[in-house]
Amino acid sequence: MLESLAKKSNEKPCNTIDTLVGARTELKGDIVFSGGLRVDGKIRGNITSSGEENSTLVLSENGMITGDVTVPHMIINGKVNGNVHASGRIEVQPKAEITGDLIYKVLEIAAGAVINGAVKRDMTDKGAVVARLKPAETGGMRSETNKHV
Repeated sequence: MLESLAKKSNEKPCNTIDTLVGARTELKGDIVFSGGLRVDGKIRGNITSSGEENSTLVLSENGMITGDVTVPHMIINGKVNGNVHASGRIEVQPKAEITGDLIYKVLEIAAGAVINGAVKRDMTDKGAVVARLKPAETGGMRSETNKHV
């Protein structure tokens, strides 16, 4: 179903990494990027894409962002202390921890991910919106905010 939504919206995520912030790198300041950005290190500042509909941010499990993030597509498995806005698709992986509000158009969230803040659907486009939860291997899932999922 997600594949058909991506084809309808013509907003396919970027599948290449143009910029890498290495594991032993710490940056202070805002970042504006296009294409693919992978963060394995630490960033203290806001991250924004430069308007390309397919720009993608990948935050690895060792990566950390302190600041607001506004990009079309994201894969998060690290820590974000700030508000997150995905105008396209966001995948919140098992080791992700977001402390701040999350605004999404298409959301995939894995068991084990933590979101401490409000989770809101972006209603600017009235097209189909999908929120999919991955079932936990043992036990059920909780859909409330400020809880482990």
